[in-house]
Amino acid sequence: MDLQLHGKTALVTGSTAGIGLAIARRLAEEGASVVLTGRSREKIDAALADIGVPTARGIAADPATEEGAADLVRELPEVDILVNNLGIYESKPFAEITDADWRRFFEVNVLSGARLARSYFPGMLARDAGRIIFIASESGLMVPPDMIHYGMTKTAQLAIARGLAGLTKGTRVTVNSVLPGTTRSEGIEAFLKSVATDPAAPMAEIEAGFFAKDRATSLLQRMIEPEEIASLVAYVASPLSAATNGAALRVDGGITPTIV
Repeated sequence: MDLQLHGKTALVTGSTAGIGLAIARRLAEEGASVVLTGRSREKIDAALADIGVPTARGIAADPATEEGAADLVRELPEVDILVNNLGIYESKPFAEITDADWRRFFEVNVLSGARLARSYFPGMLARDAGRIIFIASESGLMVPPDMIHYGMTKTAQLAIARGLAGLTKGTRVTVNSVLPGTTRSEGIEAFLKSVATDPAAPMAEIEAGFFAKDRATSLLQRMIEPEEIASLVAYVASPLSAATNGAALRVDGGITPTIV
């Protein structure tokens, strides 16, 4: 299937590893000119080498700060596709979540995408074309008791995306959210060990225990691969998805009940 992304410029935040890198790679494979972001030039260069296409480039900037977002927009004033993927997560008891934690999670997970959408959305409306995609999480619908600050940010992303979609009425601009479930990434092993009953157990045993205990409603009962998220994002970024707008699209392995 031709996703008709040739000639499109796509910005993917938090794209030096994990889901973000998989999304950037897939969009590049579909012909888009992809721009990666990250705070480390070294990691950006490694990611670009991994993608291995001349149409991909990187900008060292952190949209979780006002200055970083401004620098990014100054260097890249227009995009056809914005994928707000930048995000952090952790497991922490509610009583131990500090004011600084709440602020940090909101800045990174919510304000980074809001800032970039605020910059790029008006141009998309003026050109009557564009895609904004927030990489949220099933945790935005089913907030984990040990990740309430994280879940809050993912619910906020859903609200922003739906609100922006309402401003696209009658245009060819769409704004959607994609909701991954627990996805394999470079940091997931450390996270699973942090919530495991026996952190010293073999990784396969820890993963199986996590799904049995903490993600019992998952139909997949395994980690989702980043490429599986990227496939859905590439379609949503495509002109072929024109009728999909204001949606919260689940790629969570069936973890979220359909009644939510």
